[in-house]
Amino acid sequence: MGLGRALGLIGTVVTLAVGMYIYSLQVRNLQPSASGADANDQTALVTGVKMDLIGIANAERGYMAAQGKYASMDDLISGGYLTIRHERPPYVYDVSVTSSGFSATATRTSKGSPAQMWVTEGMEVQSSD
Repeated sequence: MGLGRALGLIGTVVTLAVGMYIYSLQVRNLQPSASGADANDQTALVTGVKMDLIGIANAERGYMAAQGKYASMDDLISGGYLTIRHERPPYVYDVSVTSSGFSATATRTSKGSPAQMWVTEGMEVQSSD
């Protein structure tokens, strides 16, 4: 084997090694860490609960427009105004009504934050944190 061929082979091997090293760095950066995945899951959960609370508030507005009063969560579901369940684990939902308003509350049943979120007829979701 000539010197030119040997240098060509060595150059190819070095190029492949550098390419594989760069590839391994990129793959490592694409894989989320466990804490990052947990944070993303928590963000998605909280966003889902907020959307559920807004859905409950919209159902209350619809019920008020049709019936002239606010309703319990069971009445909203049985009347077809609401299709969500009473929970999105680890949160459970509850609705309190008065003649002039309502409060839909999501309470966390396990450790974590926020412990509680709620929405009223003002349509602004608030949280305990």
